[in-house]
Amino acid sequence: MNKSSLNKIFLICIGLLLWNCSPKTTSEANLPLPILGNRHVQEFEMEGKIVQDTVYHKIADFSFTNQEGKEINNLSVEGKVYVADFFFTSCPTICPIMKTQMLRVYERFKDQPDFLILSHTLDPTHDTPELLKDFAAKIGVEDDKTWHFLTGDQEKIFEIGQTSYMTTAMADQNELGGYLHSGAFILVDQKGHIRGVYDGTKEDQVDRLMNDIPKLLQK
Repeated sequence: MNKSSLNKIFLICIGLLLWNCSPKTTSEANLPLPILGNRHVQEFEMEGKIVQDTVYHKIADFSFTNQEGKEINNLSVEGKVYVADFFFTSCPTICPIMKTQMLRVYERFKDQPDFLILSHTLDPTHDTPELLKDFAAKIGVEDDKTWHFLTGDQEKIFEIGQTSYMTTAMADQNELGGYLHSGAFILVDQKGHIRGVYDGTKEDQVDRLMNDIPKLLQK
């Protein structure tokens, strides 16, 4: 990925976060969630007529391995609402805060059959399924029913983070721990569309996330 593409993704991420972090009135808070990301209008012929349909940004196909050694892919989340984030277990900066906040989300929605959490490690060489299972247990996640801690090919994790989830996810030796990533929690709907981006290091933003999740689960 070239520098121009990374800069474009960075600007999109900043725009999404600024939009989501701005104060919302009560009426705005009750509005349907937007579909975020690029979109284009596609024309096709149906019954002799030209029909237009809007094609929205969608999470690309993926295949990773969770803490139980199971394959988790796009079919695993089809028809479900989920929250995605990027972290690594040895992270010395924002990851502990993010996991504390994500635990709030987990505790609130872990009994919802159509809800999942996908946490992608940026350091798959160190964060093996066995280590991720131990990490999950230490923070209070005893199984993979709801929360999947994912590892896999590092370049594919970077790619899906930056091009599909529109967040920062890359190696950077100038950063503490060797990786540059945002604290974003990305809310994805049943069709793979991004419906919200929240700062996972801020309690009020995670409160908003937990307020928005039921809007999608009710569909």
